Amino acid sequence: MLRLRRPASAGTKKHIAPVTFRYIARIVTRLSILLILVCLLSLVIGLGDFFRPDLLLSVFTNPAGSAPSPEETILFSLRLPRILFAAVVGASLSLAGVVFQAVLRNPLADPYILGVSGGAALGAVLATLFISSLWTIPLLAFSGAMVTIILIFGFSWLRDDREGHTLLLTGVIINAFFSALLMFFFSMSKSDEAQSILFWLMGNVSLAEGREIILTGAVMTAGFALLFVYARSLNLLTLGDETAMQLGIDVKRTKKLLLVTASLVTATAVSMSGTIGFIGLVVPHLMRLLFGADHRILLPAALLAGAIFMVLADTLARTVLAPVELPVGVVTALCGAPYFLYLLHTKRTSS
Repeated sequence: MLRLRRPASAGTKKHIAPVTFRYIARIVTRLSILLILVCLLSLVIGLGDFFRPDLLLSVFTNPAGSAPSPEETILFSLRLPRILFAAVVGASLSLAGVVFQAVLRNPLADPYILGVSGGAALGAVLATLFISSLWTIPLLAFSGAMVTIILIFGFSWLRDDREGHTLLLTGVIINAFFSALLMFFFSMSKSDEAQSILFWLMGNVSLAEGREIILTGAVMTAGFALLFVYARSLNLLTLGDETAMQLGIDVKRTKKLLLVTASLVTATAVSMSGTIGFIGLVVPHLMRLLFGADHRILLPAALLAGAIFMVLADTLARTVLAPVELPVGVVTALCGAPYFLYLLHTKRTSS
């Protein structure tokens, strides 16, 4: 059995707990099965009678070239792409949240709260208004996310203060500034553009197509593969920069690589779905409480749990007030904002 010194969480005492690859595989398998069940449940929930095994199996039993029924069109051309896209976006934001919390050593860190999502959204809106291309939108979104990261760490280096709470506060201020810029461009846009931008800014996965799913999924998969290779480095970074350097980690280079990767994953998801907050805060923290802070298990667990959480949130968004549909960002904010206040209260109490 392999054993690894596993830090509990940022700002808490570390503990030693056994982690084996068999244990990781067992947790990943259980979460994967749960994700499949949640996706199937989301597929049949909603307006209309879709809870029929024959309808679900029609994609395999119908003759090739036969025209699909209206029910099959709703299930497999509208709902299924939406569910897959929601899962990929949730996994991306949760994965990025794990990285930001480890690098900043602060459980309150999140792409949305830090302003990384806001910077990516600003870049995506500018691309939509002036260029409107599938490839330029994520590119400018990534540029906006990287500008946010540079500003956050730039201000902290100017003040020679690199504590996690200072970086977090700087991110909140930058996020407010980017939100003001977003509202400026929103007010200057045409009425039809303004309505679509506003709905997109609150989070929207309803218009997912194959290219969006493939692009976001590919970036998320590549980002996860790279981050998983650096799981040991993430474990050591949570112990502090000095400890990580003493154990052979190039802290500066590793942090840059991790932040760029997390920003790219965030920017791609945000450029396709809009700003969806608090997934990168709630899910990693819950997975850390359930499975510990060893990033060999935390990274895949958070990725799958983020997908589950996002699919559930989007299912609520389209069913709770049906036929009226809520932006999915509203649902995640209603779940995440109270939890953020709870974490903030417990962090102050323990400090």
